[in-house]
Amino acid sequence: MIPDPTAAAASRPSGQNENSGVETNSAGAVNHSGDESGNENRQKSVRGRKRPREGSENVKRSHARASRAGVSRAGGSRGKQSHVAVTLFEVVTMGKSAMQAVVDDWIEAYVMDRDSALLDLISFFIQCSGCKGVVTAEMCQSKEDSDVMSKMVEQLDEGAGLQYKKFLAFPWILTVTWPMDTDSVEYPLIQSGPYGRWFHSEFCDFVSVLVSQCQYSVIFDGYLMNALISLLTELSNSYIRAFRHTCTLAAVKLLSSLVGVALSLSVGIENSQKLSEVEKTKTSGQQGTPRLEKIQKKVTELQEKRSEIESMMDTIFKGVFLKRYRDVLPEIRSMCMEELGVWMKLYSSAFLNDSYLKYMGWMMYDKIPDVRLKCVLGLQGLYGDPLLLPKLDLFSSRFKDRMISMTLDKDNEVAVQAMKLLVLISKTCDDVLSSEDYKQLFQFVYSSQRPLAATAGELLYSRLLNSSVSGSDAQDGVNEKDAHKQETIARLKALLQFYHESELHKHVVYLVDSLWDCGGDLLKDWPTLTSILLQEPSPQNTGLTRAEQAVVVEILVASVRQASEGPALVGRSGGKKVLSAREKKTQIDDSTKLTEHFIVVLPKLLSKFSRSWDMAASLMKIPQYFLAECPAVEGTQVVSDLTAEMRAVVELHSGPAVLEAAARSYLSLCGEEMAWHASARAARDALVQSWVDRLTALLGDALKGDSFSADMEKTGEILATLKKLGAFHSGHDLSRWHLSELLCPLLSVESAQAAVPPQIILEVLQCLCYSMLWSLNTSGETLTSREKAVAQRVQLSMFCEKSYRCLSHANHSVREQAFLGVCDVLTAHSYQLHVWDPESYGPLLYTPNPKLQRALLTFIFVHIFVGPDSDGQSRVTEDSEVEKLEDLHKRRNLLAAFCKLIVHGVLEMSMAAGVFKYYMKYYNDFGDIIKETLYRTRQMDKIESAQTLVLCLQQLFALLKQEQESGGRAHPGVQTFTSIKELARRFSLTFGDPFKFRESIVMIHRNGIEFVFQGFVQTPDVSSPPYLSYLTILSEFSSKLLRPDKKAVYSYLQKHTAEHIINLREECWQPLIYYRASLLAVAEGEDAVSYVSSDRRPYLPNRSPYYKQNSLVEGNKSPCPFSPTDSRGGKGQRPSFTASTQEKKTELDVFSAAELNAKPARPEGAVHNVSEEVEDDLEEIDLEV
Repeated sequence: MIPDPTAAAASRPSGQNENSGVETNSAGAVNHSGDESGNENRQKSVRGRKRPREGSENVKRSHARASRAGVSRAGGSRGKQSHVAVTLFEVVTMGKSAMQAVVDDWIEAYVMDRDSALLDLISFFIQCSGCKGVVTAEMCQSKEDSDVMSKMVEQLDEGAGLQYKKFLAFPWILTVTWPMDTDSVEYPLIQSGPYGRWFHSEFCDFVSVLVSQCQYSVIFDGYLMNALISLLTELSNSYIRAFRHTCTLAAVKLLSSLVGVALSLSVGIENSQKLSEVEKTKTSGQQGTPRLEKIQKKVTELQEKRSEIESMMDTIFKGVFLKRYRDVLPEIRSMCMEELGVWMKLYSSAFLNDSYLKYMGWMMYDKIPDVRLKCVLGLQGLYGDPLLLPKLDLFSSRFKDRMISMTLDKDNEVAVQAMKLLVLISKTCDDVLSSEDYKQLFQFVYSSQRPLAATAGELLYSRLLNSSVSGSDAQDGVNEKDAHKQETIARLKALLQFYHESELHKHVVYLVDSLWDCGGDLLKDWPTLTSILLQEPSPQNTGLTRAEQAVVVEILVASVRQASEGPALVGRSGGKKVLSAREKKTQIDDSTKLTEHFIVVLPKLLSKFSRSWDMAASLMKIPQYFLAECPAVEGTQVVSDLTAEMRAVVELHSGPAVLEAAARSYLSLCGEEMAWHASARAARDALVQSWVDRLTALLGDALKGDSFSADMEKTGEILATLKKLGAFHSGHDLSRWHLSELLCPLLSVESAQAAVPPQIILEVLQCLCYSMLWSLNTSGETLTSREKAVAQRVQLSMFCEKSYRCLSHANHSVREQAFLGVCDVLTAHSYQLHVWDPESYGPLLYTPNPKLQRALLTFIFVHIFVGPDSDGQSRVTEDSEVEKLEDLHKRRNLLAAFCKLIVHGVLEMSMAAGVFKYYMKYYNDFGDIIKETLYRTRQMDKIESAQTLVLCLQQLFALLKQEQESGGRAHPGVQTFTSIKELARRFSLTFGDPFKFRESIVMIHRNGIEFVFQGFVQTPDVSSPPYLSYLTILSEFSSKLLRPDKKAVYSYLQKHTAEHIINLREECWQPLIYYRASLLAVAEGEDAVSYVSSDRRPYLPNRSPYYKQNSLVEGNKSPCPFSPTDSRGGKGQRPSFTASTQEKKTELDVFSAAELNAKPARPEGAVHNVSEEVEDDLEEIDLEV
């Protein structure tokens, strides 16, 4: 709200009081300043006693000055009990019932004294704009006076801090005074929360009620509407947003209300004309009767009133709409487009033509989504009325391309409403959209936004599927079923044709989801669909082709999934997350129907399509969606038939798609909640037993001692059986068949370098991994004694040993499977140890031996962090993009499996240093995994996690130093000094709150100082530590130190440097200067580079005399022989001193104890910080450990 104006509000510049063309016999002022609380809604005013109305205009003006304070809710002329009077602005806060009564009272007051009431109405609109300023009014005799019009301007009085707007609302000249900062203050229309929305609604209702109550009386007096339209027109042109927004809304709502009045008049004219025609018929051949003349006079009067209303509407349109529909404020543009759509729909005779439609078309290109949305919604109302369509032909041809392109709008709601508009056009206007347009729009059924896809599905269903159905219906009851089947076949053929023509998209589940809302009857007609699939071809009916059958099967399975689970699809958003009670009931009913139908029909489908692996794999998924409790399914015979056909399919195929679908379906059928679970489990056990017996016989023939010998056919049978056992073992507990004892000899043969195919080794490792995981998962049931727990640990040890040997296998897939198996089993073992009840028997602790740990870490370096590029390039650059993505996905899984071992405490945290060193180099590929590992290890132990980071940086630095000293060729594992320094900076950014990680940061500095100076003995040949440059890297963590810790670390550094002779003029000691500066740079926002380069002496507190003496080197010096030249902060310029000062100083670096313990001096003029006091009060950490 606008604050109260100052006392200067009442005094305007004298030039404004001079008005040569204005009669100033009568003037008035309305002050809207609030009370002490600043809330104008609490302001109360009492109308003074009204004088008798006189014919003199001057008397009327004089009365206006005395009675303009408010409007009485109970008119005194009616003799009712008096109430507390309120202003019109307060009416908005009292609800519609109070509004109706007050508007009636205001009309009565207007009839008695129109000037006073009109000024009340003017003050109402000023207040609704959020202005609490002063409104003064003067009477104007002539609207044509040029001298008056020249002063209708907005002015500023910067000295008083006020703004003035003087404008003509004939017969009044109004001057509004308000503070200068109005545009930065919220006014009622834009206030956040429910109040703003509520005020908007009440404000619009007030304008509507005002026009509605005045339409039979004062609206045609030539005074009220002229003044009101002049007021709104002038204020809507103000550069003050509050006035412009509020009064534009009032103006367009006023026009909308006038449209209602015009419609009422049109109805009256039409009725009167009909009555006139009837009267003429009655009095044919006679001269005009008085009744007929009265009716004709009424028609003429109504037509004049309508013309007057249309003139008012035209004035508002030209004075407000044409200036504001392209306003800089999006809300104003939006409301203009919204109301324009209302005008064209309600009063099409005046507004629905190309002169007005062009504004709607132009604003569809607006950059604000809400403006475009209002245009589309307005057009929906027009195209939805068949009577208005002939007037839209030119607009449709001109803006058709824009409407189609809006389906690609970046705003989802605009795109959806644009698609709905095109659906409406397709239903009402057949010749607007071409076949190419439809082909483009149909592709939106594959959109990632479900509302848009569902609307496109409605277009596809209504335009393509319904049009393909012949108009001939069944002629009698006998042919009704056949007619329905033929109709379904016709729609299905059209859908299949569209699917095959959509070459860019092959996603049946998304197509079904898009058609579900409008074409659910077709998609859920499972009896007809299955009968079409089971129908045998005949000379009269060729049926479906093999490709069409495959698509119909996918549609069938997708519709079953949709009916059972709902529209939740991966990659598609915008759907309903919570189903209503009605939708849940429909979902249960559909699940019951599909269960009853498919548990009988599915065996027939599997029998027919068992030879086709893709259709069989799709059909095998249907049992996963059966309802657990289906009362219509009685007996176990139907389940036995189903499992028999499923077994036949599994025996025929060994592909992963068929086996995975079969394993999941058996798991669903064997669930405890299923009524037929006993029969299903018996069928599953018999199937697994047959595989185990077959595999036992095959391995008995192939394994002879330590050798493996089998021909190609037997090898294929062994491999197929292993795949089936592995697929089922992933979801079913097959421990009672002791597969590990059966399969372990194959790995022993491999260790003896026998010729066992790698594919068999891969499947064996996978089966053993599943067996070990099930053993750990069911430990609560199987481990009943310590002997069994020891046996489980022995089994775990044997599995890890055999997997360790396979890590060096020649086949890459075998190595990856061995790595994943070890990681998964060890992670599961660690989890069982954490959740186990210590009072009962559980898994015994198993720690992998050091050689296995080293082998796992080596595997990471060799197979994951490969290649010098860090932009996600694959090792095989000639592979396609799909293969590269698959390879990257596989490597991410391998890294995540290894990081889980560290997070769960299976491996030592120090082994994470080998992973952290690649954080920056492979940030695009594995940055999220490494960062999450860093955070998880920090949650486990902050100190040990920080030590791991230090170990990572020191290893990289030592490797770089070693390579530089040897002068050898660059190795892929070696990183540059710049990259190591950047890695340290990234590590420091992961420490958020310095207080939370205080000990960790101090430990990093202490460890770094010891890494540089510990064990170093200064000799004439070696004047500086070899790892001194590491201090430059360590300085990246200085900004995370608290002020007391900086002093402690600085003292610890001085302890290690006190026994060495340091010559700061030598290049090798520059890292020490850089690191010292980072510790002494205590000012907020100051880093080491700015500290070193600063020549402001107050920023170098308590420097020792020798430090001042030896800062001799000028210009840019690199901190170390291989330090980055592009380090942060640019080139540092150290302060220079005079030559006389340099000659007097010695070259001994001695730091006094007083300097170490002194508090750094605060720079002159620095801001006192409370956090610095907190840091100063902290106890220093003892670094002597």
